[in-house]
Amino acid sequence: MVTSISSPVAIAPGRLIIGVDEAGRGPLAGPVVAGAVVLCKPRPSGLDDSKKLSGKRRAELEEVIKRRCRWAVGVVGVEEIDRINIFGATMLAMTRAVAALCAQLEQDPHEVLIDGNMTPHGRTAEWRWNARAIVGGDAVEPCISAASIIAKEHRDRLMRELALAHPHYGWERNAGYGTAQHLEALRTHGPTIHHRRSFAPVAQLEMAL
Repeated sequence: MVTSISSPVAIAPGRLIIGVDEAGRGPLAGPVVAGAVVLCKPRPSGLDDSKKLSGKRRAELEEVIKRRCRWAVGVVGVEEIDRINIFGATMLAMTRAVAALCAQLEQDPHEVLIDGNMTPHGRTAEWRWNARAIVGGDAVEPCISAASIIAKEHRDRLMRELALAHPHYGWERNAGYGTAQHLEALRTHGPTIHHRRSFAPVAQLEMAL
């Protein structure tokens, strides 16, 4: 599943750089989400690794990024995560996000900058762009910082929506991560369709049931 929204903002001439980051690699439940962003000029001020920002500040920056820049997200759900593993799913989410943004822009980037130490090149069949991995890139490359904000805010909203139907697990607070409350709820109520069966705490619980 891919979500993207066109922006009326024109892209400045020159090298087209897309920043990419993911959210949701470690949780026990919910999808993995990747954000892809081409920054506007002047770029939004205060960009940083989404994990270092307060929830209020992330929401403010997300609104600015969506209004002024070009962005897209790629989402890979639980069934695909369990089928191809979380690493493959993360690479696929990044690929979907960049493909959606390129379709929106009607052009390919000169380079894609990705947070981490690996890119989807050679790991996802659909990846076709020049890419560079940057360890800690979400803190040092503004376009990656923006992508991390888009990805995290999008995923957190998805988890809050899922929490309405599954209130026992505290997803509106823990976003699906294996907190003490989440693990206790898993032991008491069992896994939902949104839990990742390939993750050890969920798999071990199912074996015990």
